[in-house]
Amino acid sequence: MKYFAFALGIGFLLDMIFGDPCRLPHPVCLIGSLISILEKKIRSFFPDTRGDQMAGGVLLVFLVLVVSTGIPFLVLYLAGMVHPYLRLAIESFMCYQLLAARSLKKESMKVYRQLKKGDLERSRKAVGRIVGRDTEKLSEEGVIKAAVETVAENTSDGVIAPMLYMAFGGAVLGYFYKAVNTMDSMIAYKNEKYLYFGRAAAWLDDICNYIPARISAFLMMLSSAFLKMDWRNAWMVFWRDRHNHASPNSAQTESVCAGALDIQLAGDAWYFGVLYKKKTIGDAKRPAAVEDIRRANRLMYMTSALGLVLFMGCSLLLYRVIFKLG
Repeated sequence: MKYFAFALGIGFLLDMIFGDPCRLPHPVCLIGSLISILEKKIRSFFPDTRGDQMAGGVLLVFLVLVVSTGIPFLVLYLAGMVHPYLRLAIESFMCYQLLAARSLKKESMKVYRQLKKGDLERSRKAVGRIVGRDTEKLSEEGVIKAAVETVAENTSDGVIAPMLYMAFGGAVLGYFYKAVNTMDSMIAYKNEKYLYFGRAAAWLDDICNYIPARISAFLMMLSSAFLKMDWRNAWMVFWRDRHNHASPNSAQTESVCAGALDIQLAGDAWYFGVLYKKKTIGDAKRPAAVEDIRRANRLMYMTSALGLVLFMGCSLLLYRVIFKLG
């Protein structure tokens, strides 16, 4: 346990410096491939009824979690038998791969640059790579809002939540979280195909993100004050709009971000050609501007830095307490 905080710190610095290692297999891609393979196999064995789909979804969740956590556990266990520093090095690299702050900024800034060039079509394609909604008909403001929303939401899902799990459970617990989060993004849709099959994945994701999302929101409010954004409005919008989403967690950070930037987010959106009616988050004190993408990234980075300090400190403190009690 004493290595968790150090591995997290090293992994965070590597992510800040290098971002995703493009030429290496990413764990999320590997987990995604595993989910796709298991889904096909499981569906072939279970009849297409409500109860059997739910049972198949539970089986998929179980198998994905066993494989996704079992392999990292075995690798780290064997590395620790060779030398503790080898385990620390491998665990640090695993933590690095599980964090997404640099890649989140990189992808959202691609949208920013296309908008600055005045190329709406390419900006729609760029934002389409980081959001789940249909983007072909988005206006310029719609593209901006989509980019800001995904930065705000993934501040929790892609940075703070995995940091929290790794601080107290190392890379193994980090892989557990990433597996849950990946299943949610792939099979937790409320459509005919996944309404029952993806229910277990959606339920587990809501549970695993419940505490991290709220920690992220409060860290983001504190960050907005440090960055001299509208932290008072962020506080007000958070308490008013934090439940304006189908997910119990997604609007936590989106509401803070909307308030801090003095813009309105969310609202109706198209998914797979179907219009979904959604509540808005925040107040349209002004139209969303291209620079709001940069501001959202600054907010994400400051929130990440505060999260690192908090989680590393708590992890080391917990280790000292356990060591003394032992």
